[in-house]
Amino acid sequence: MAHGAAAPLESIRTSVYTVPTAGPESDATLEWDSTTIVVVHAAAGGRTGIGYTYGSAAVAALIRDELRDVLAGTDVLDVAARWAAMTGALRNAGRPGIGAMAVSAVDIALWDLKSRIMGVPLVVALDAFRQAVPVYGSGGFTSYTDRQLADQLSEWAGRGIGRVKMKVARDPAADRARVIAARRAVGDGVELMVDANGGYRRKQALGWARWFADMGVTWLEEPVSSDDLDGLRLLRDAGPPGVDITAGEYGCTLPYFRRMLEAGAVDCLQADVTRCGGITGFLRVGALCDAHGLDLSAHCAPQAALHACAAVWHLRHLEYFHDHVRVERMLFDGVREPTSGGSLEPDRSQPGLGLRLKEADAAPHLVA
Repeated sequence: MAHGAAAPLESIRTSVYTVPTAGPESDATLEWDSTTIVVVHAAAGGRTGIGYTYGSAAVAALIRDELRDVLAGTDVLDVAARWAAMTGALRNAGRPGIGAMAVSAVDIALWDLKSRIMGVPLVVALDAFRQAVPVYGSGGFTSYTDRQLADQLSEWAGRGIGRVKMKVARDPAADRARVIAARRAVGDGVELMVDANGGYRRKQALGWARWFADMGVTWLEEPVSSDDLDGLRLLRDAGPPGVDITAGEYGCTLPYFRRMLEAGAVDCLQADVTRCGGITGFLRVGALCDAHGLDLSAHCAPQAALHACAAVWHLRHLEYFHDHVRVERMLFDGVREPTSGGSLEPDRSQPGLGLRLKEADAAPHLVA
Protein backbone atom coordinates (compact mmCIF):
# COMPACT_ATOMS: atom_id res chain seq x y z
CA MET A 1 0.00 0.00 0.00
CA ALA A 2 1.39 3.40 -0.99
CA HIS A 3 2.51 5.74 1.78
CA GLY A 4 -0.34 8.06 2.79
CA ALA A 5 -2.98 6.01 0.96
CA ALA A 6 -6.26 5.32 2.69
CA ALA A 7 -7.26 1.76 3.64
CA PRO A 8 -11.06 1.42 3.28
CA LEU A 9 -12.68 -1.16 5.53
CA GLU A 10 -13.71 -4.11 3.39
CA SER A 11 -15.54 -6.22 5.95
CA ILE A 12 -16.19 -6.69 9.62
CA ARG A 13 -17.45 -9.95 11.06
CA THR A 14 -18.15 -11.27 14.51
CA SER A 15 -18.16 -14.66 16.18
CA VAL A 16 -19.16 -15.65 19.69
CA TYR A 17 -17.61 -18.49 21.69
CA THR A 18 -18.64 -19.82 25.09
CA VAL A 19 -16.03 -21.85 26.94
CA PRO A 20 -17.04 -23.80 30.07
CA THR A 21 -14.88 -23.23 33.12
CA ALA A 22 -12.95 -26.17 34.53
CA GLY A 23 -15.32 -26.13 37.51
CA PRO A 24 -17.83 -23.85 39.25
CA GLU A 25 -16.41 -20.40 40.01
CA SER A 26 -17.61 -17.56 42.20
CA ASP A 27 -16.68 -14.32 43.89
CA ALA A 28 -18.52 -12.32 46.55
CA THR A 29 -21.44 -11.31 44.36
CA LEU A 30 -21.55 -13.63 41.33
CA GLU A 31 -21.33 -17.29 40.31
CA TRP A 32 -20.50 -18.59 36.82
CA ASP A 33 -19.59 -21.77 34.94
CA SER A 34 -18.49 -20.43 31.54
CA THR A 35 -16.78 -17.51 29.81
CA THR A 36 -18.17 -15.92 26.65
CA ILE A 37 -15.86 -14.05 24.26
CA VAL A 38 -17.02 -11.99 21.29
CA VAL A 39 -14.35 -11.91 18.57
CA VAL A 40 -14.21 -9.28 15.81
CA HIS A 41 -12.34 -9.59 12.52
CA ALA A 42 -11.86 -6.39 10.48
CA ALA A 43 -10.36 -6.57 6.97
CA ALA A 44 -8.74 -3.95 4.75
CA GLY A 45 -5.73 -3.65 2.45
CA GLY A 46 -5.24 -7.40 2.26
CA ARG A 47 -4.88 -7.66 6.05
CA THR A 48 -7.19 -8.73 8.87
CA GLY A 49 -7.19 -7.36 12.41
CA ILE A 50 -8.56 -9.13 15.44
CA GLY A 51 -10.23 -7.75 18.56
CA TYR A 52 -12.45 -9.10 21.28
CA THR A 53 -14.37 -8.50 24.47
CA TYR A 54 -15.75 -10.73 27.19
CA GLY A 55 -19.51 -10.45 27.65
CA SER A 56 -22.93 -11.19 26.25
CA ALA A 57 -23.47 -12.44 22.71
CA ALA A 58 -25.64 -9.32 22.38
CA VAL A 59 -22.40 -7.40 21.80
CA ALA A 60 -22.04 -9.14 18.43
CA ALA A 61 -25.59 -8.22 17.44
CA LEU A 62 -24.94 -4.59 18.35
CA ILE A 63 -21.82 -4.52 16.18
CA ARG A 64 -23.76 -5.96 13.24
CA ASP A 65 -26.85 -3.77 13.70
CA GLU A 66 -25.39 -0.44 14.83
CA LEU A 67 -21.69 -0.21 13.97
CA ARG A 68 -20.97 -2.15 10.78
CA ASP A 69 -22.69 0.30 8.42
CA VAL A 70 -21.07 3.25 10.19
CA LEU A 71 -17.63 1.77 9.49
CA ALA A 72 -18.21 0.37 5.99
CA GLY A 73 -15.76 1.80 3.48
CA THR A 74 -14.10 4.17 5.94
CA ASP A 75 -10.34 4.55 6.36
CA VAL A 76 -9.18 2.11 9.02
CA LEU A 77 -5.85 3.93 9.37
CA ASP A 78 -7.72 6.77 11.08
CA VAL A 79 -8.72 4.79 14.16
CA ALA A 80 -9.55 7.85 16.28
CA ALA A 81 -12.15 8.97 13.73
CA ARG A 82 -13.64 5.49 13.63
CA TRP A 83 -13.84 5.47 17.46
CA ALA A 84 -15.64 8.82 17.44
CA ALA A 85 -18.07 7.63 14.76
CA MET A 86 -18.91 4.47 16.69
CA THR A 87 -19.50 6.26 19.98
CA GLY A 88 -21.71 8.80 18.23
CA ALA A 89 -23.73 6.08 16.52
CA LEU A 90 -24.66 4.58 19.89
CA ARG A 91 -26.30 7.72 21.24
CA ASN A 92 -29.79 6.22 21.15
CA ALA A 93 -28.86 2.55 21.41
CA GLY A 94 -26.89 3.21 24.60
CA ARG A 95 -23.15 3.57 24.93
CA PRO A 96 -22.43 2.21 28.44
CA GLY A 97 -22.47 -1.54 29.02
CA ILE A 98 -22.67 -3.66 25.88
CA GLY A 99 -22.38 -0.55 23.70
CA ALA A 100 -18.97 0.26 25.15
CA MET A 101 -17.95 -3.38 24.89
CA ALA A 102 -18.89 -3.41 21.20
CA VAL A 103 -16.84 -0.27 20.56
CA SER A 104 -13.96 -1.78 22.53
CA ALA A 105 -13.83 -5.01 20.53
CA VAL A 106 -13.97 -3.19 17.20
CA ASP A 107 -11.42 -0.57 18.29
CA ILE A 108 -8.95 -3.29 19.30
CA ALA A 109 -9.48 -4.98 15.92
CA LEU A 110 -8.91 -1.68 14.07
CA TRP A 111 -5.69 -0.95 15.95
CA ASP A 112 -4.50 -4.47 15.22
CA LEU A 113 -5.46 -4.03 11.56
CA LYS A 114 -3.77 -0.64 11.27
CA SER A 115 -0.49 -1.92 12.65
CA ARG A 116 -0.65 -5.02 10.43
CA ILE A 117 -1.11 -2.78 7.37
CA MET A 118 1.85 -0.72 8.58
CA GLY A 119 3.80 -3.95 9.05
CA VAL A 120 4.77 -3.17 12.65
CA PRO A 121 3.90 -4.54 16.10
CA LEU A 122 1.14 -2.62 17.84
CA VAL A 123 3.60 -1.33 20.44
CA VAL A 124 5.43 0.43 17.61
CA ALA A 125 2.23 1.85 16.12
CA LEU A 126 1.34 3.18 19.59
CA ASP A 127 4.86 4.56 20.14
CA ALA A 128 4.97 2.57 23.38
CA PHE A 129 8.01 2.88 25.60
CA ARG A 130 7.82 -0.13 27.94
CA GLN A 131 9.67 -3.28 26.97
CA ALA A 132 7.70 -5.39 29.47
CA VAL A 133 4.53 -5.10 31.54
CA PRO A 134 4.36 -6.42 35.13
CA VAL A 135 1.50 -8.86 35.74
CA TYR A 136 -0.23 -10.33 38.77
CA GLY A 137 -1.81 -13.76 38.96
CA SER A 138 -5.55 -13.45 39.56
CA GLY A 139 -8.13 -16.07 40.50
CA GLY A 140 -8.48 -17.57 43.96
CA PHE A 141 -12.23 -17.97 43.56
CA THR A 142 -14.45 -18.36 46.61
CA SER A 143 -15.65 -21.68 45.18
CA TYR A 144 -12.15 -23.13 45.58
CA THR A 145 -11.13 -25.31 48.47
CA ASP A 146 -8.21 -24.04 50.52
CA ARG A 147 -6.04 -26.61 48.76
CA GLN A 148 -7.10 -25.44 45.29
CA LEU A 149 -6.53 -21.84 46.34
CA ALA A 150 -3.06 -22.55 47.68
CA ASP A 151 -2.09 -24.61 44.63
CA GLN A 152 -3.14 -21.92 42.17
CA LEU A 153 -1.46 -19.03 43.94
CA SER A 154 1.74 -20.97 44.64
CA GLU A 155 1.93 -22.05 40.99
CA TRP A 156 2.00 -18.39 39.92
CA ALA A 157 4.54 -17.53 42.58
CA GLY A 158 6.68 -20.45 41.47
CA ARG A 159 6.71 -19.04 37.94
CA GLY A 160 8.22 -15.80 39.21
CA ILE A 161 5.00 -13.77 39.37
CA GLY A 162 5.51 -11.71 42.50
CA ARG A 163 1.90 -10.58 42.93
CA VAL A 164 -1.22 -12.76 43.34
CA LYS A 165 -4.88 -11.96 43.98
CA MET A 166 -7.73 -13.93 45.52
CA LYS A 167 -11.47 -13.40 45.96
CA VAL A 168 -12.99 -12.67 49.37
CA ALA A 169 -16.27 -11.57 51.00
CA ARG A 170 -18.73 -14.25 49.85
CA ASP A 171 -18.39 -16.02 53.21
CA PRO A 172 -16.49 -13.74 55.60
CA ALA A 173 -16.48 -16.45 58.26
CA ALA A 174 -14.25 -18.54 56.00
CA ASP A 175 -11.98 -15.76 54.82
CA ARG A 176 -9.54 -15.72 57.72
CA ALA A 177 -8.57 -19.34 57.09
CA ARG A 178 -8.49 -18.77 53.32
CA VAL A 179 -6.21 -15.74 53.53
CA ILE A 180 -3.92 -17.50 56.01
CA ALA A 181 -3.73 -20.49 53.64
CA ALA A 182 -2.92 -18.16 50.76
CA ARG A 183 -0.18 -16.38 52.69
CA ARG A 184 1.40 -19.67 53.72
CA ALA A 185 1.26 -20.93 50.14
CA VAL A 186 3.09 -17.99 48.57
CA GLY A 187 5.34 -16.96 51.45
CA ASP A 188 6.17 -13.50 52.71
CA GLY A 189 8.06 -12.43 49.60
CA VAL A 190 5.00 -12.39 47.31
CA GLU A 191 2.54 -9.51 47.29
CA LEU A 192 -0.93 -10.74 48.34
CA MET A 193 -3.97 -8.92 46.94
CA VAL A 194 -7.69 -9.41 47.66
CA ASP A 195 -10.83 -8.58 45.70
CA ALA A 196 -14.16 -8.21 47.50
CA ASN A 197 -16.20 -7.46 44.35
CA GLY A 198 -18.30 -4.96 46.27
CA GLY A 199 -19.34 -7.55 48.84
CA TYR A 200 -18.79 -5.56 52.06
CA ARG A 201 -20.60 -2.74 53.82
CA ARG A 202 -18.49 0.32 54.59
CA LYS A 203 -17.60 -0.32 58.24
CA GLN A 204 -17.37 -4.04 57.66
CA ALA A 205 -14.84 -3.34 54.92
CA LEU A 206 -12.87 -1.04 57.19
CA GLY A 207 -12.56 -3.76 59.81
CA TRP A 208 -11.41 -6.28 57.23
CA ALA A 209 -8.91 -3.80 55.77
CA ARG A 210 -7.20 -3.59 59.16
CA TRP A 211 -7.01 -7.38 59.46
CA PHE A 212 -5.80 -7.72 55.87
CA ALA A 213 -3.01 -5.26 56.66
CA ASP A 214 -1.86 -7.52 59.49
CA MET A 215 -1.62 -10.34 56.95
CA GLY A 216 0.54 -8.27 54.64
CA VAL A 217 -2.23 -7.70 52.08
CA THR A 218 -1.38 -4.66 49.96
CA TRP A 219 -4.41 -4.35 47.65
CA LEU A 220 -8.12 -4.27 48.56
CA GLU A 221 -10.19 -4.16 45.40
CA GLU A 222 -13.81 -3.01 45.41
CA PRO A 223 -14.28 -3.35 49.17
CA VAL A 224 -17.68 -1.73 48.59
CA SER A 225 -19.59 -1.15 45.37
CA SER A 226 -17.60 0.81 42.82
CA ASP A 227 -20.64 3.11 42.59
CA ASP A 228 -20.17 4.07 46.26
CA LEU A 229 -17.53 6.75 45.77
CA ASP A 230 -18.02 8.12 49.30
CA GLY A 231 -17.50 4.63 50.73
CA LEU A 232 -14.35 4.09 48.71
CA ARG A 233 -13.04 7.49 49.82
CA LEU A 234 -13.81 6.62 53.46
CA LEU A 235 -11.80 3.43 53.16
CA ARG A 236 -8.96 5.17 51.36
CA ASP A 237 -8.75 7.86 54.07
CA ALA A 238 -9.44 5.76 57.17
CA GLY A 239 -7.91 2.47 56.12
CA PRO A 240 -4.51 1.22 57.25
CA PRO A 241 -1.33 2.41 55.52
CA GLY A 242 -0.01 0.07 52.89
CA VAL A 243 -3.39 -1.28 51.75
CA ASP A 244 -4.37 0.37 48.48
CA ILE A 245 -8.07 0.83 47.72
CA THR A 246 -8.81 0.13 44.06
CA ALA A 247 -11.78 0.10 41.67
CA GLY A 248 -12.80 1.06 38.15
CA GLU A 249 -13.05 -2.18 36.19
CA TYR A 250 -16.67 -1.50 35.17
CA GLY A 251 -15.96 1.95 33.71
CA CYS A 252 -17.17 2.51 30.16
CA THR A 253 -16.71 6.25 29.59
CA LEU A 254 -14.17 8.91 30.54
CA PRO A 255 -16.62 10.77 32.83
CA TYR A 256 -16.94 7.61 34.95
CA PHE A 257 -13.18 7.52 35.53
CA ARG A 258 -12.96 11.29 35.99
CA ARG A 259 -15.59 11.20 38.75
CA MET A 260 -13.77 8.37 40.51
CA LEU A 261 -10.46 10.22 40.38
CA GLU A 262 -11.89 13.59 41.39
CA ALA A 263 -13.66 11.95 44.35
CA GLY A 264 -10.29 10.69 45.62
CA ALA A 265 -11.93 7.27 45.77
CA VAL A 266 -8.96 5.06 44.85
CA ASP A 267 -5.23 4.73 45.37
CA CYS A 268 -4.93 2.95 42.01
CA LEU A 269 -7.48 3.13 39.20
CA GLN A 270 -8.49 0.09 37.17
CA ALA A 271 -9.70 0.00 33.58
CA ASP A 272 -10.58 -2.86 31.24
CA VAL A 273 -9.50 -2.42 27.60
CA THR A 274 -12.45 -4.60 26.48
CA ARG A 275 -14.97 -2.35 28.29
CA CYS A 276 -13.62 1.19 28.40
CA GLY A 277 -13.58 1.92 24.67
CA GLY A 278 -10.79 -0.34 23.50
CA ILE A 279 -7.21 0.77 23.08
CA THR A 280 -8.29 4.31 22.21
CA GLY A 281 -10.35 4.56 25.39
CA PHE A 282 -7.74 2.85 27.56
CA LEU A 283 -5.03 5.30 26.55
CA ARG A 284 -7.35 8.20 27.38
CA VAL A 285 -7.95 6.72 30.83
CA GLY A 286 -4.18 6.47 31.14
CA ALA A 287 -3.90 10.18 30.35
CA LEU A 288 -6.43 10.94 33.11
CA CYS A 289 -4.27 9.00 35.55
CA ASP A 290 -1.21 10.89 34.36
CA ALA A 291 -3.00 14.18 35.05
CA HIS A 292 -3.87 13.04 38.59
CA GLY A 293 -0.48 11.45 39.28
CA LEU A 294 -2.18 8.14 40.02
CA ASP A 295 -1.38 4.63 38.82
CA LEU A 296 -3.52 2.66 36.38
CA SER A 297 -3.91 -1.13 36.56
CA ALA A 298 -5.31 -3.03 33.59
CA HIS A 299 -8.22 -5.35 34.37
CA CYS A 300 -8.29 -8.80 32.71
CA ALA A 301 -7.92 -9.70 28.98
CA PRO A 302 -4.12 -9.77 29.22
CA GLN A 303 -3.38 -10.47 25.55
CA ALA A 304 -5.71 -7.70 24.34
CA ALA A 305 -4.35 -5.17 26.84
CA LEU A 306 -0.63 -5.93 26.71
CA HIS A 307 0.49 -3.59 23.93
CA ALA A 308 -1.66 -0.70 25.19
CA CYS A 309 -0.26 -1.15 28.71
CA ALA A 310 3.22 -0.70 27.30
CA ALA A 311 2.19 2.81 26.22
CA VAL A 312 0.82 4.01 29.60
CA TRP A 313 3.07 6.22 31.71
CA HIS A 314 1.56 5.66 35.20
CA LEU A 315 0.98 1.93 34.70
CA ARG A 316 1.24 -0.31 37.75
CA HIS A 317 0.46 -3.75 36.33
CA LEU A 318 -1.79 -5.98 34.23
CA GLU A 319 -4.17 -8.60 35.61
CA TYR A 320 -3.28 -12.13 34.51
CA PHE A 321 -6.80 -13.44 35.14
CA HIS A 322 -7.21 -17.21 35.26
CA ASP A 323 -10.37 -17.49 33.12
CA HIS A 324 -9.12 -15.18 30.38
CA VAL A 325 -5.65 -16.71 30.34
CA ARG A 326 -7.27 -20.10 29.84
CA VAL A 327 -9.58 -18.91 27.03
CA GLU A 328 -6.86 -16.96 25.24
CA ARG A 329 -4.53 -19.95 25.27
CA MET A 330 -7.30 -22.18 23.92
CA LEU A 331 -8.45 -19.88 21.11
CA PHE A 332 -5.40 -17.92 19.94
CA ASP A 333 -1.96 -18.56 18.58
CA GLY A 334 0.67 -16.00 19.52
CA VAL A 335 -0.26 -15.79 23.22
CA ARG A 336 2.52 -14.35 25.35
CA GLU A 337 3.60 -16.11 28.54
CA PRO A 338 5.04 -14.43 31.66
CA THR A 339 8.80 -14.15 31.96
CA SER A 340 10.65 -15.43 35.01
CA GLY A 341 10.50 -11.87 36.31
CA GLY A 342 6.70 -11.82 36.33
CA SER A 343 6.12 -9.68 33.24
CA LEU A 344 4.61 -10.02 29.78
CA GLU A 345 6.66 -8.80 26.83
CA PRO A 346 4.90 -7.77 23.61
CA ASP A 347 6.03 -9.74 20.58
CA ARG A 348 8.04 -7.28 18.52
CA SER A 349 8.66 -9.81 15.76
CA GLN A 350 5.02 -9.92 14.60
CA PRO A 351 2.74 -7.15 13.28
CA GLY A 352 -0.24 -6.01 15.31
CA LEU A 353 -1.13 -7.88 18.48
CA GLY A 354 0.55 -10.99 17.08
CA LEU A 355 -2.59 -13.05 17.70
CA ARG A 356 -4.35 -15.45 15.34
CA LEU A 357 -7.62 -17.23 16.00
CA LYS A 358 -7.27 -21.02 16.02
CA GLU A 359 -10.40 -21.67 13.99
CA ALA A 360 -10.44 -25.44 14.45
CA ASP A 361 -9.86 -25.27 18.21
CA ALA A 362 -12.45 -22.51 18.59
CA ALA A 363 -15.14 -24.19 16.47
CA PRO A 364 -16.53 -26.51 19.19
CA HIS A 365 -17.26 -23.45 21.34
CA LEU A 366 -18.96 -21.37 18.63
CA VAL A 367 -22.45 -20.22 19.68
CA ALA A 368 -23.16 -17.34 17.27
